[in-house]
Amino acid sequence: MTPVPELRVRPLGLSEYEPTWRAMQAYTARRGPETPDELWLVEHSPVYTLGQAGRPEHILDPQCIPVIKVDRGGQVTYHGPGQLVAYLMLDLHRAGLGVKGLVTLLQRVVMNLLAAYGIAAETTPGAPGVYVAGAKIASLGIRVRNRCTYHGLALNVDMHLEPFSRINPCGYPGQAVTQLRELGGPVDLNRVGRDLAAGVARLLGARIRWEQGLP
Repeated sequence: MTPVPELRVRPLGLSEYEPTWRAMQAYTARRGPETPDELWLVEHSPVYTLGQAGRPEHILDPQCIPVIKVDRGGQVTYHGPGQLVAYLMLDLHRAGLGVKGLVTLLQRVVMNLLAAYGIAAETTPGAPGVYVAGAKIASLGIRVRNRCTYHGLALNVDMHLEPFSRINPCGYPGQAVTQLRELGGPVDLNRVGRDLAAGVARLLGARIRWEQGLP
């Protein structure tokens, strides 16, 4: 019988963006064939992140919010308290997935989660992420190194949405955004994080092992 793979899940609470990003890079760099896959659940202090192909003109008026150029795909997005960020460090070869398959899996995780909360969501061709009635509720951005991924998804739960108005979210001028609080969903990030982790593990066919702190 093939053993069930393990997914280590780390709830990291409110974490500064750059140290968390560097820790993801370091974990991925030292991975070997037997290194467990990990899912980190975090909130970030206010920050704009600009992906590898990101165009600075999509940052309209950052004011005092820092802007960090990062190594994920995609354009510009905003992270802040009340947003659940899920970073998935996954061995694609071991999981039997390609990049497109991973994007589809992450979108399915969010859509299944929202459906369980009574919220109908959809995807938009050519614009990775998850939308509710045209408003974006979750953004995606990943990086692949030696067939292993890092970065992941950001789900708006109960946050101040105004900073999104100072950018073109994911490169789309005027893109509306929404969050669970506005849609009648749960606003407890711990609960949403547990539910999301369970959804990731289910689609990967993995069992969860909860851990504390960074590896």
